[in-house]
Amino acid sequence: MFLTKLTVNVRSREFRRDFADVHDMHRTVMSGFPDTDGDIPARQAHGVLWRLEPTHAGYTALVQSHTRPDWAGLPADYLAGPAETRPLRPVLDAVVPGRTLSFRLLANPTRDSRPAELKGRGRRVAHRTADEQVTWLVRKAGQHGFVIPTAVDGRPDVAPSPMPRRTGGKADATITVDTVRFDGHLVITDAEAFTHAIVAGVGRAKAYGCGLLTIAPPRTS
Repeated sequence: MFLTKLTVNVRSREFRRDFADVHDMHRTVMSGFPDTDGDIPARQAHGVLWRLEPTHAGYTALVQSHTRPDWAGLPADYLAGPAETRPLRPVLDAVVPGRTLSFRLLANPTRDSRPAELKGRGRRVAHRTADEQVTWLVRKAGQHGFVIPTAVDGRPDVAPSPMPRRTGGKADATITVDTVRFDGHLVITDAEAFTHAIVAGVGRAKAYGCGLLTIAPPRTS
């Protein structure tokens, strides 16, 4: 596993195109990986997850993958500095039940619009309120080997921040992704399930910049 940090040149025409169309951004990210044979999409075959992070100077793209990427094919002015790729193994080795970590997750919290008593699936709709978004994350945590601890105010120790809607086009379809950034603390309960969450991502819209779970030592203030 590898994690790459790409410092983007916000003046790049190609980046401005990607920023305006999330499907173009997906294609640019995938340009760092070879094509694959068979029925498995390249993103899944290479285990690619990515997230665009705002910084004081512009944006950084984080790209996680099973395969070591090759960014030589990016446009000449796409990056503001060299790509930084490092193994993810030290992060995975730190996964121990009972350990508390800080985390960040950009996710697409949604629900099925069809009433539970009806069969089949309805249209996916976004959770709009902070309480709904936190409830969604707490449920996902239970599926992925961690819990959100309680903060001093008695509420889950996580802050949801709605982010700008990402849109794009694919063939004749319009892509719309409502994103929420979660920052907080978690406690690992199941090392295997939590490792899978890091490797495979959390939630929907993984091709479009959601699902990458990044962890760090707990914050002390």
